[in-house]
Amino acid sequence: MNNTQKSFISDFLKLESANGIILMFATVLALVIANTPLQTYYALLLDTPLEIRIGALRIVKPLLLWINDGLMAIFFLFIGLELKRELIEGELSDKRNIILPGIGAIGGMAAPALIYIYFNAGDSMAIKGWAIPAATDIAFALGVLSLLGSRVPIAIKIFLTSLAIFDDIGAIIIIAIFYTSNISLVALIVVLFCILILAVFNKRNIESKSPYLLIGIVMWVAMLKSGVHATLAGVILAMFIPIGSKTNGNYSPLKSLEHDLHTVVAFFILPIFAFANAGIIFSGAGVDQIFHSVPVGIALGLFIGKQLGIFSICWVAIKLNLTRLPARMSWGSLYGASALCGIGFTMSLFIGSLAFEESGVNLLFDERLGIIVGSLASGILGYLILRASLHSNKSLQPDGSTGS
Repeated sequence: MNNTQKSFISDFLKLESANGIILMFATVLALVIANTPLQTYYALLLDTPLEIRIGALRIVKPLLLWINDGLMAIFFLFIGLELKRELIEGELSDKRNIILPGIGAIGGMAAPALIYIYFNAGDSMAIKGWAIPAATDIAFALGVLSLLGSRVPIAIKIFLTSLAIFDDIGAIIIIAIFYTSNISLVALIVVLFCILILAVFNKRNIESKSPYLLIGIVMWVAMLKSGVHATLAGVILAMFIPIGSKTNGNYSPLKSLEHDLHTVVAFFILPIFAFANAGIIFSGAGVDQIFHSVPVGIALGLFIGKQLGIFSICWVAIKLNLTRLPARMSWGSLYGASALCGIGFTMSLFIGSLAFEESGVNLLFDERLGIIVGSLASGILGYLILRASLHSNKSLQPDGSTGS
């Protein structure tokens, strides 16, 4: 890994750690406002209708959905850029680095979903939220890691980040397959036409970002009208942004756009999303609502399913010699990192809004409560395990050597 790559990763981790702290503040602020007399204004703000009209084209949505469908499309664009870069020249370009987090991600998505299904199998409406506990919030997880300081080995951060990327891939696939409705063939044809134009841009090595973004906006609108969730337009657009330049070997359109978006996503889009979606009203909540199968399934899926699913499948893979434990990682730190992956905040809230926003049943309280409780418990446990593991210099590696 050259100095440029090391500097990029270092800057990335610092930004994500700071973002976790900002997200925590936005979440607490939303909870406080939602449970004070300011709640009325909070609800009015999120319900404020906003309209864009161009000729016969008309898009009318409340502010909350502009945030969830619009701003989060930019977040998914950033995720797509990050994914493409990692796969081509980053940590995920070396298959030796992707086996362990890739395997872990499978267990970390399957186990939480199965736990949720166990608690909600008899409810045809609640079962729609089965994918909610399957996600990992890398910003919050790295924010917790930052509390442990410089003693955290880079191997743990890379493992956690890589696993979260695989989680994001899984979440994107889940959203595309399971959370689409009322498909419009005309709108999908427009989407396909946009993809063809993007492919031509990429084939002709067009390096200016503006043409890609312009077609991306058109594709987002068409996706919004198609019934396929509009945020996926961001991921598709990212796949066509060139990573290299034919005229300037030191310039990368993809890295340039990723750099431009990083601060906006970390310190503007995600905090706004958290503030808009985390405002749970506790007044009037009874025991039956708090211990409903939805929040219980989500909380246990995140807290128990994530750590057991990731650690157990990684342990089996290492024992079968399919992969190895990274240098400077002990079994204790692997378990602590697995527990941290139970912080599912941003993507879990997003999937929850897709699962229940059009169900006609008010399960949003249940969904957000389970996410916050499960994520908080996972963060605390992961921190304590990693703190104890990193404090000890006698954690054995699988080959019998001692961790440092």
